[in-house]
Amino acid sequence: MAKISKQHKEIKRLLKQISNKRARIVIEHILAHGFVTTEELEKKYGYNHPPRAARDVREFGIPLETFRVKHTDGRSIAAYRFGDMTQVRMGRLHGRQTFPKQFKDALYEKQNGKCAICAGIFESRYLQVDHCVPYEVVGEIEGELNPENFMLLCGSCNRAKSWSCEHCENWINDKSPKVCLSCYWANPENYVHISLREIRRADIVWEKDEIRVYEKLKQQAEQNSSPLPEFVKKVVKKFVDEMGSARG
Repeated sequence: MAKISKQHKEIKRLLKQISNKRARIVIEHILAHGFVTTEELEKKYGYNHPPRAARDVREFGIPLETFRVKHTDGRSIAAYRFGDMTQVRMGRLHGRQTFPKQFKDALYEKQNGKCAICAGIFESRYLQVDHCVPYEVVGEIEGELNPENFMLLCGSCNRAKSWSCEHCENWINDKSPKVCLSCYWANPENYVHISLREIRRADIVWEKDEIRVYEKLKQQAEQNSSPLPEFVKKVVKKFVDEMGSARG
């Protein structure tokens, strides 16, 4: 009990240095109740992406452990409690660095206004600066900002990357930047795994005149009673096989 009290005093002291509202709510709830569940974060505090709230705390250098509890409907869900406080990273207590507009503009020009994952074209305001290797793994990189260490992502891809990374064993335990760099989410053009799973993916966005092609594919998929992604894979496979036969 004395150990817990000492730990809580330390966390309360650190809490004074954190201004991020979402991180503060998570910390204060755990201080009061011992842990917080994804159900509570969603229903009580209105966070539709609870892992993001937990990530906020971790990004301030305060370790959290993830464990499983039962949802009120009986499902197994995640919950968070404080981890080993000797692992607090003091340098992170003021949170992530902010990125100068000139830096984001340079990334925007480098990526030709496209999201690094789905290649959709967006106005700059709809793209978010993201670490190629997650902040939770590599921390803040010292020195001058290097565009090679960052990417611009649309909101949808950023959320998908966050969810995938936060459920990756490397993120949870090993925290190897090298493993991250060989992952799709860090290097979508040259990767060998996606969150340690040996799979491949291609995010395709149809725009402007291309939408006509999409609608035709969708119609043909419906006629074949096939989900669109599966139908697209069949079309691509047929094309690749025919190309191979022609060359053979």
